[in-house]
Amino acid sequence: MRLSTIPISAWVGILGILLAVFCALFAPLIAPYGESQIVGAVWQPMGGDHLLGTDNLGRDLFSRLIFGARTTIFVALAATVLSFSLGMLLSFTAAVTGGFVDQAFSRFNDLMMAIPTLIFALVVLAVLPQQLWILILVMAVLDSTRVYRIGRAVALDVAVMEFVEAARLRGEGTGWIIFREILPNTLSPLLAEFGLRFAFSILFLSTLSFLGLGIQPPAADWGGMVKDNKDGIIFGISAALIPGGAIAGLAICVNLVVDWLMKRTSSLKGGRGDA
Repeated sequence: MRLSTIPISAWVGILGILLAVFCALFAPLIAPYGESQIVGAVWQPMGGDHLLGTDNLGRDLFSRLIFGARTTIFVALAATVLSFSLGMLLSFTAAVTGGFVDQAFSRFNDLMMAIPTLIFALVVLAVLPQQLWILILVMAVLDSTRVYRIGRAVALDVAVMEFVEAARLRGEGTGWIIFREILPNTLSPLLAEFGLRFAFSILFLSTLSFLGLGIQPPAADWGGMVKDNKDGIIFGISAALIPGGAIAGLAICVNLVVDWLMKRTSSLKGGRGDA
């Protein structure tokens, strides 16, 4: 793949993602103030010592936005990686094994998907202790149902090909067929789906934080920042719009990259396609 072949839209998405990752990695070094440090009056306007103004408690909004990038990206990425690991393992196992295992996994997955995701998450998180690892686990389990569907669909297409049948005739086990035969040939569509699920995880986490069951204060995350400053909109304060714009911007950047990946790999050639 040559850099000159990457479209402008994909470059915009890549640069936006790199900027967010840079803020997440180096938040303590580039943020002018602490994550929860009160540095001024409530809802100060932009300018002066505060580039984006202050929030509802007098904390620097620019610093909170940078620290919020670290929290939002970490939780969304951890949930996406875990959901993909679980969803792909179960879906590939179901596709390769077939029979009762396939039916049991698929019907249970259908049952989980029949329950509205947001309502299910709100009920579970309201009952369980509000800890970060529980939030990540709940997000991952709910999202793995979507991963299972696409994983099983692409795995079934590959599982009937001749090289997979040849591996079975050689006596290869289920693990070999999954990781050495099916996974390399489904990698491209799954990578595109990974980016899409990551964008949805960002939006889902922001929704949970806005409803009070996501990241708990005083930790900064973009959805919680919208919740904290939403009352300022009544008085013409834009403090809630800034983290909302950050959520939308990152989601759009991820989708731009995903669209490019999907157009580039429209067939199930995985890493063997043209570069």
